[in-house]
Amino acid sequence: MRKLCPNSEREHALETVLEVPLPDETTGFALSCNSNNAKTAARLKNVTAWMRSQIRERSMQVSSSLSRGAELQLMLGVIGAPLLSHPVRHHSSIFSTGIKDDPIEVSMAKYIVQQYVAAAGGDNALGKVTSMYAMGKLHMKSSSSCGNSSSSSRSGGETGGFVLWQQRPNLWCIELVVSGYKITAGSDSKVAWRQTPWQQAHASRGPPRPLRRCIQGLDPKSTADLFSDAIWIGEKTVSGHDCFVLRVDTEAGSLQARSSGQVEVVRHTTWGYFSQKTGLLVQIEDSHLLKIQGSDSKDSVFWETNMESSLGDYRTIEGVNIAHSGRTTASLLRSSGARACEGRRHTKSLMEETWEIEEVDFNIVGLSMDCFLPPADLKEQEEEKVKETKGSCDVSAKNARPLGGVKAQGGAGAWFGPVRVMAVDSEDGDI
Repeated sequence: MRKLCPNSEREHALETVLEVPLPDETTGFALSCNSNNAKTAARLKNVTAWMRSQIRERSMQVSSSLSRGAELQLMLGVIGAPLLSHPVRHHSSIFSTGIKDDPIEVSMAKYIVQQYVAAAGGDNALGKVTSMYAMGKLHMKSSSSCGNSSSSSRSGGETGGFVLWQQRPNLWCIELVVSGYKITAGSDSKVAWRQTPWQQAHASRGPPRPLRRCIQGLDPKSTADLFSDAIWIGEKTVSGHDCFVLRVDTEAGSLQARSSGQVEVVRHTTWGYFSQKTGLLVQIEDSHLLKIQGSDSKDSVFWETNMESSLGDYRTIEGVNIAHSGRTTASLLRSSGARACEGRRHTKSLMEETWEIEEVDFNIVGLSMDCFLPPADLKEQEEEKVKETKGSCDVSAKNARPLGGVKAQGGAGAWFGPVRVMAVDSEDGDI
């Protein structure tokens, strides 16, 4: 909108041109060049205030969009496709070893798992399942707190769906889409990998582990294998169900394999709550503690993730009891020194997911190994790492002093051949 206003300071000077956007509600208050200066100044002040409010609103919209993207990224990273605490060993029978010599906690756990197998469909029905397909929908939301202050999700949450394929023992692949963001994860029994819009395909440290979502009522056989090494720790009432509680602690070797130079996996424990009435799994819970080393011991940061999943709506599919709905709550606690959260010691993020299974099928025809291969860029990364490792080892081997009596062992020890041993020894000698 343009208006010509006379120059009040100079009588014969050119008129001033005003060109400003005006909202619809202010059109009735058109600027009049013949009005006195007080009215003009007041109206210009109103226009300026409106323009500032528009700029502030747009800035808040951009900030809200960025906050929502970070919030969704955190939710997908934590509860989108988490893995189990450790690899699951296949057991043909829970009572493969005698239970008379076992402690009461171990023998009780074996009986509880055997009751679960019977309630889930029995050994014959579970043994016939070689592969699985599941499709479902979900809803996610989150909130966070820092010290005494807290904030909830600005939106009503995010909706999406997922498709899951699994073929035992350690072959699985999942595609999950939430509000336009897609993550893909899988395992080819050699490496577990994940690919997200904000990060290229990368492999998880340590041996491949099963997908936690499969244990949430979709794969009773893997659930039984997971808790076959558990111990009974007591009883507890969960959602109105009297339950037996089993606990599985991850071995130190598995934790060490998942750790790196600056990141240490301190512990990862899983609990299972089995109904005393039905024998089915009612709830699964796990706790995961990471320690990230800083430049100083006081700068170390601890990340603790606690996840709890309630299962329900069991239905029989081809003789196997499958949970068709559930709810997962996760808390992510960050604790560190005085630098964290403006002097406070911890920051806590809460996430919640509710899901519903729409389709389940077993023994999928045509499901082959090709369906579980990792992305091509992950293969290229692994090949480059192998080439770099070989090149550095060859150079080190030329400069290494010979070692007497060093011999490569078979199995897992084959990775540490004579060349690698000499390279490590040469580095120690230089230090």
